[in-house]
Amino acid sequence: MKLHRYIFLGFIFFGSILSAQTDTLKQKVDIQSGYIEIKPEFPDAIIYTKEQNEQVYIVHEGVEMWCNQAYVYSKDNFVKAYGDVRITQGDTVSMVSKYAEYNGNTQFAFASGNVILTEPKTTLKTDTLYFDRIKQQAYYRSGGTVRDTASTLTSRVGRYYAESKKYQFLSNVKIVNPKYTVNSEQLDFYSETGGAYLYGKSTIVSEASTVYCERGYYDTRGDTGYFVKNSRIDYENRTLYGDSIYFDRNRSFASATNNIKVLDTINKSTVTGHYAEVYREKDSVFITKRAVAATLRDNDSIYVHADTLRITGKPENRILKGYYKARMFKRGLPGEAPTSGKCDSIYVNEKTGITKLLRNPVLWTGNNQMTGDTIHVLSNTVTEKLDTLKVFNNAFLIQKDTLGTGYNQVKGQKLIGLFHNNELDSISIDKNVEVIFFMRNDEQELIGIDNTTSSSLEMYLENQQITGVKFIKKVPGKIYPPSEFPENARLLPNFNWRGEERLLVKEDLFKGKPKPILPKIKGIPLPEYEGEFFDQKSLEDIELPKDSKLKPKDLQNRKGDPKFKTQEKENEDG
Repeated sequence: MKLHRYIFLGFIFFGSILSAQTDTLKQKVDIQSGYIEIKPEFPDAIIYTKEQNEQVYIVHEGVEMWCNQAYVYSKDNFVKAYGDVRITQGDTVSMVSKYAEYNGNTQFAFASGNVILTEPKTTLKTDTLYFDRIKQQAYYRSGGTVRDTASTLTSRVGRYYAESKKYQFLSNVKIVNPKYTVNSEQLDFYSETGGAYLYGKSTIVSEASTVYCERGYYDTRGDTGYFVKNSRIDYENRTLYGDSIYFDRNRSFASATNNIKVLDTINKSTVTGHYAEVYREKDSVFITKRAVAATLRDNDSIYVHADTLRITGKPENRILKGYYKARMFKRGLPGEAPTSGKCDSIYVNEKTGITKLLRNPVLWTGNNQMTGDTIHVLSNTVTEKLDTLKVFNNAFLIQKDTLGTGYNQVKGQKLIGLFHNNELDSISIDKNVEVIFFMRNDEQELIGIDNTTSSSLEMYLENQQITGVKFIKKVPGKIYPPSEFPENARLLPNFNWRGEERLLVKEDLFKGKPKPILPKIKGIPLPEYEGEFFDQKSLEDIELPKDSKLKPKDLQNRKGDPKFKTQEKENEDG
């Protein structure tokens, strides 16, 4: 057998010398073991068959091939391998299959039948695979599965770049992990790091959340991600939107930057801002940079703004806290005057319906301004209408006189107001009450100024105007003619009219505050164009050994195949 082999190799050697006179010398495929057969029905081929347990062994420019039987076409420098085929390139890439072809001139390989491509950290399985050694790329388009240490990836079309250890998947791309499932239109996967770049409409679905993006990155081994185009995260009862979103599955944490929106689907509320953090397991949302919480109540929205908002608690017991320069605004239904307030910090408990304005608070409702050390506003949790107002310590109510010539004023220790249809209906003030009222006749002529003190009083309002006053334990007071009550006595001690600060429209939530400086979002560009796998040639220009199982059309890029998204294609599409 070995003598025949040496004679055959001699023929190859001398044939190569003759061929070099007319063509560039190509290194020939070297068959180093196998039983040689020559069959008349295959005049152009030398057939090598394994001997006992030793497979046919073939070498070519750093590629090693083993198989049970090989058809070697020396003229074409071409091999067809059958049975338990294994091809290796160095110590990094190995491919097994039932059948393979290898062209020594073009360094192009084709494999079919239970093809398995293995590199250090992943295994690719497919039915048909093309491998171009010059480009160092492998390609399939009939469906494939890649397994790595953490996940299983499947797609209809796939491309492997050996030098960068990158897989590029296209069409029906899916990653299955015990913790989540990824679906994407296009996905680039780096086998050394486990990093996956998502392009086009993509989702990452788990029991606790669903991530959606149209461009993003996900670390399949570290379980963290970064999403930058049309991104959102859907939780059980919240949805987070943002220009960019960072996601950490291990900590049940997400943060978002620029144009943030958090929807609470159960409590009909929305929080906006330009930086947010969400801790799912703690049911906690932190948001800043023009942070606004809007809650739908009684067919109207109540807006709360502060430099920083924090929302905690389960859906049935949400608590909102706003810190520093807090403001609230309720537009009111048509015909209603807006209700608004300002304070240093604010507290809202949705379960109990209480809103607390803390530290230097002021509240405007109708024509009334109220101040005190602390203000509480209670809503009816069933009807969602305003119910009760409480002002604790140093309560001071000011109402501008109807003709604007002065101010009706009441001050005391504590104020309690009752609402009807979201308008103040009655007010009670206790302890050391002092009043100044401008009294007018039916023609709205000023006829006197009432300056009275009492232990407490009750006031009745209609259309936000005082229509009646009842003093309790009244100290004898006096109604002064306007001419006998000097201007400098018409304001009670600690009077502070803050009408110019009042919020009249929603946009006043930010009045006097500078616009935040938003960071520039670092995007994720589309991959650079690396050319088609098959060179663009007509059928007539595609050269194949005549004994190959492949047809010229097999080495063409099909018109019906989906195209990879690339920077060049994005520019072409505008």
